[in-house]
Amino acid sequence: MNEFPEDIYTEPSNIDVDTLKNLGPLAGMAGIWQGTRGLDVKPKSDGPRKQAYVDRIELQPIDPQTNGPQLFYGLRYHQHVVKPDQVKTYHDQIGYWLWEPATGTVIQTLTIPRAQIAMAVGKADAGAKSFELVATRGAATYGICSTPFLEYAFKTVEYRIKVSVNPDGTWSYDEDTVLMIRGKTEPFHHTDRNTLSKIGEATPNPLARK
Repeated sequence: MNEFPEDIYTEPSNIDVDTLKNLGPLAGMAGIWQGTRGLDVKPKSDGPRKQAYVDRIELQPIDPQTNGPQLFYGLRYHQHVVKPDQVKTYHDQIGYWLWEPATGTVIQTLTIPRAQIAMAVGKADAGAKSFELVATRGAATYGICSTPFLEYAFKTVEYRIKVSVNPDGTWSYDEDTVLMIRGKTEPFHHTDRNTLSKIGEATPNPLARK
């Protein structure tokens, strides 16, 4: 049975313009955050290398979005990462976190300036305090797209992120990017994790401000 309606044009009539009230499991992530105890485990020619890092992530609500009858509430985000006591960017990432209330679907889109994009998906209840999203290389939906060099040298076959919204008002992420590295027979798990504390509140989306 087709999960989608025959009418693919008519938008929902029950759209609430206040995104901050309709983020479901993403509600605890809205705002501006900093994490000072990040840990990255990355591949090097001589084996895995650990690197501490400092995270700043801004997640701001966007106006409700529709694809015909499909309705998303979401957060636009920018993640900027540096090594401790350094200015040079260690990692930069932009994208959206989206929540579809009708299906309990959580989506993360991400783009990094090494010319790679991904879309990960998971399921969660509206009040969930933890959830997991996955993107898989080669999938027609919720996949991963890389440059020819990355496909040649550091092929990303899976991306997985676990999010936990903590009782103390912080939230944490634990990422596992699975790579097939040229010349290696076993997959490499490139991991990143951090816990973030709020340093600024979210700004209501434009329709809510109006």
